[in-house]
Amino acid sequence: MAAPGVPEFLYGTAWKEDRTAALTELALRSGFRGIDTANQRRHYVEAGVGEALAAAYRAGLVTRADVFLQTKFTYQRGQDHRLPYDPAAPVPTQVAQSMASSLEHLGTDHVESYVLHGPASGRDWTDDDVDAWAAMVRERDLGRTRWLGVSNVSLRHLVQMEATGVERPAFVQNRCYGRFGWDRAVRAFCAERAIVYQGFSLLTANPEVLQHPLVGRLAARDKVTAAQIVFAFARAVGMLPLTGTSDPLHMTQDLASFGLSLSPEEVRAIEALAG
Repeated sequence: MAAPGVPEFLYGTAWKEDRTAALTELALRSGFRGIDTANQRRHYVEAGVGEALAAAYRAGLVTRADVFLQTKFTYQRGQDHRLPYDPAAPVPTQVAQSMASSLEHLGTDHVESYVLHGPASGRDWTDDDVDAWAAMVRERDLGRTRWLGVSNVSLRHLVQMEATGVERPAFVQNRCYGRFGWDRAVRAFCAERAIVYQGFSLLTANPEVLQHPLVGRLAARDKVTAAQIVFAFARAVGMLPLTGTSDPLHMTQDLASFGLSLSPEEVRAIEALAG
């Protein structure tokens, strides 16, 4: 489960473009207190998150202390032409420039969590990753973030990262497919080391789970949606889930899923839906 100071649900702001500010503010009004973004203009409008936060502060809806902010450093290969750093600069400089840009976008002097938005290589933990992580540690030591994390990683990445002797991440954030065992190996690695596993695309990556008769029966029994059952399952297996819904009703329903309980047998049955 989430660490002290970490909410039990994160609102993801990817792929919202000019709706980012309005939807992020709506998420805050719906009760979300954890916001996930990235300084990657290709998929996120981080400045729009900042606009939503400023509006929420003005309205007295939340204070800065009420909100868990998570953003990411993204290598150039994951960006488009709208870069938040000098592409000719060394990786540590890019990390520092990206963080400075994020803080400006978000209207704050710190974030709660700073995440490496995927390793430089799809296969290995590379020298660039070593440099990026060291730079992120420096950002943490300077007080610009409380926690560090990595996303879009394999078990191989995590094992290789650990072998370098660096401090371990507080968070691992991955896309989570039921048909591949809900990322079981990475979740086990995290559980053994008290790393919080953040699962995203829990709905969009798993249409077959949402349509499965077992999930349908549980939803009917509890008079809830299949999505709420999936989020209840995620919590039961120790995930910190993300949702990116743009539907006000779904925002409320997603948060309400934390009032649901599944038996150990039901949790095991959902976990066994892997193809």
